[in-house]
Amino acid sequence: MEAFSRLIAKAKEGGFIKGVKIEGRGEERVQVSHLLLANDTLLFCEDDEDQLEYWKWIANCFELVLGLKINLQKSEIIPIGGMEDVDKAIVLFGCKVGRFPTSYLGLPLRAPHRSIGVWDVTEERFKSKLAAWKKQYLSKAGRLVLIKSTLSSLPIYFMSNVGQP
Repeated sequence: MEAFSRLIAKAKEGGFIKGVKIEGRGEERVQVSHLLLANDTLLFCEDDEDQLEYWKWIANCFELVLGLKINLQKSEIIPIGGMEDVDKAIVLFGCKVGRFPTSYLGLPLRAPHRSIGVWDVTEERFKSKLAAWKKQYLSKAGRLVLIKSTLSSLPIYFMSNVGQP
């Protein structure tokens, strides 16, 4: 993925891609073109047909040079703030369109900071896990051990990534 990141950096230096500006602390604005996280890659661009064409070109170069193919069946285009022609992007990349709100790595994206609604995802996970365990024939002690070992990690993971209300 380092090679893909360098390819993107070269395209950014050449002025082919721009990325998007994201608000930071105070008046700071950070220009972000991509994020590489484990086995996932997030690409950011404005609603510009040329930008989409350049991203497709970069993806094709990556595939040709390294022989690694991007799995478009697992890929999504998620328009943010209104994208005029989503259909062109779908045809160009051949992947599905996602919608907000969505989640990534189990965390909600686009949830208001410190909102109580952010915890809905964690609450739903608790409910689904407990419902599945109710169907199993476990003693009360067995359920207690299962709850302590499994469910105690969910809020800790969530609190480490999202501010508490």
